[in-house]
Amino acid sequence: MTGFSDSAQAMSLVAFSAVATITLLLCVMTGPDGDDLDEFYTGYSSLSAMRNGLAIAGDYISAATVLGTGGVIALCGYDGIVLALSTALSLMLLMFLLAEPLRNAGRFTMGDALARRMPGRAVRVAACLVTLAALLPLMLVQLAGAGQLLAFVLGFTGDSLKTGFIIGLGILMISYAAIGGMKGTALIQILKIVMLLGSGAVVAVLVMNRFDWNPAALFDTAARQSGVGNSFLQSGLEFAGGPYPRVDMITSQLAVVIGGACLPHVTMRMYTASSARQVRRSMSWAVSAVAVFVLVITVVGVGATAMIGRTVIAEADPQGNTAYLLGSRAVFGPDVSTGETFLFTTVTTALFLTLLASVAGMILACANSLAHDVFAARARSMPPQREILLARVSALAVGVPTIFLATLIQHRSLQPLVILSFCVGASALAPALVYTLFWRRYTRTGLLCTLLGGTLTVLALMPGTNLVSGSPVSAFPEADFNWLPFTTTGLVSIPAGFLFGWLGTIASGRRRSEEQRKQYEAVEGWILAGAVRRG
Repeated sequence: MTGFSDSAQAMSLVAFSAVATITLLLCVMTGPDGDDLDEFYTGYSSLSAMRNGLAIAGDYISAATVLGTGGVIALCGYDGIVLALSTALSLMLLMFLLAEPLRNAGRFTMGDALARRMPGRAVRVAACLVTLAALLPLMLVQLAGAGQLLAFVLGFTGDSLKTGFIIGLGILMISYAAIGGMKGTALIQILKIVMLLGSGAVVAVLVMNRFDWNPAALFDTAARQSGVGNSFLQSGLEFAGGPYPRVDMITSQLAVVIGGACLPHVTMRMYTASSARQVRRSMSWAVSAVAVFVLVITVVGVGATAMIGRTVIAEADPQGNTAYLLGSRAVFGPDVSTGETFLFTTVTTALFLTLLASVAGMILACANSLAHDVFAARARSMPPQREILLARVSALAVGVPTIFLATLIQHRSLQPLVILSFCVGASALAPALVYTLFWRRYTRTGLLCTLLGGTLTVLALMPGTNLVSGSPVSAFPEADFNWLPFTTTGLVSIPAGFLFGWLGTIASGRRRSEEQRKQYEAVEGWILAGAVRRG
């Protein structure tokens, strides 16, 4: 039982259909008119700092973040709140360390930023492969979760209907990316973040009002309702089943903080800023929006446990992915007025829009990388109209297999895929960006070793973690090939990514490193301070 009334389900269905129609129409209206690469890839950098900042926050806060983090807060209390704070810290890391150099070095894609110092097709192809490896798992999570979420809200139970939802939403998301380009998807991200934060803030206010604006009463009630007492308010509950809970928690937070800042669908928004000053202002808006989100998700998640209990949340979903919705519903009590039904519909519609916008942004990042870094880089001079056509075809080429795979894994635990994406970001993309932007002697061999070595290390270690097998809530509960006693690969793969880059550079030889140092010094002012306008 979800506790959602027939009127709420009917209103949600109408709202979902209306949002899908309106957003697709907005993409058609705001999408690129001509065959200009800057218009398709960056929207002519025409967004104001506030709108660009909201779009960055929209790309950064995915449905997996809303549902997954809300679930961890509701089930594990303190550990979930630390996870939510880590997401904000990750964006601050991007803001202070990488945002301006990325904007100065890059043009359209991650491959542009990495190839600025070390031109060559091998670098661009490697950047594209790592982009796909980092974003494909997250796209699968969003799509597979979309079918489960819609079925949960609308009261459907049939597997065929869930599969139909996944296929329909997948087609819609491909359309957003292919038709809207950067400007169209930015508009959807802005609409999503405004709806998500607006509806969530109202629910959070209602939760606090129910507990007489006393945070201590809220947390004490949640601890009593959790069934684990004060452990709910202390570190270690999420990782209590592992042999090294404290180490596991630290490495998980590291993967989120370092990896989340470097995922390609977030970094591509840096290239849409028209100046270094605007990228700073955009990131200020983005960090502010994410900070509000952290506050909202904490209040709603803890409120869900306080109002309905940890057992009910776990029965609805073992990972707690429905906690945000259950908390939003529970705050109204047993008798729901028309106004409260409308507010709940706004919450579900905001989540639906979050699913649509998140995957659209990821598909766009993958399609742009395929078209620009692989196909366009192969030709000496590809006409702009052909490259844009390739980007649209690439959106289809990425989206269709993603839809197919999402229908196959929808009944498995999706948490390993989320962790996989963040670990690839932390172990391959983060070392590559830090070395490329700041290390003078970094060489092409070092870069390729970082990208490929870090990614392969994650892919090799991930099947051995306890999220994949060996426990009732793992992806394969019937099997047990768990040999790595952690939930992430970060303890090994993050240092390995940095080590591969260092070893590859050392192996290149002193002469090659010296050549690279001179090349870097020629563009150092450009990359670090924007002293020269990019081409």
